[in-house]
Amino acid sequence: MDLPPQQPSAQFLSLEESAKVDAALLSSSEKFLTRLTISSLKLLKHIAQEYDVAIEDLTTPQVISWFEKDSKIRLEQGIEASYLKW
Repeated sequence: MDLPPQQPSAQFLSLEESAKVDAALLSSSEKFLTRLTISSLKLLKHIAQEYDVAIEDLTTPQVISWFEKDSKIRLEQGIEASYLKW
């Protein structure tokens, strides 16, 4: 199932989410891990949607395959065609 690429703000933390993490009573390293975890959850939701499975049913091979596919798209069609914009 091909879905249109998402805006970078949909992939990572919104300004509101980032502000909430900043306001949390956490150390700098805990805030970093929190941001990473929230961003990862968003990405896993997207991958699950592409595979049309529940996030709990994603497998390691599916996640790896998704990253390989997105990387191939970025290499062949450019960064704007890929989901991840890095």
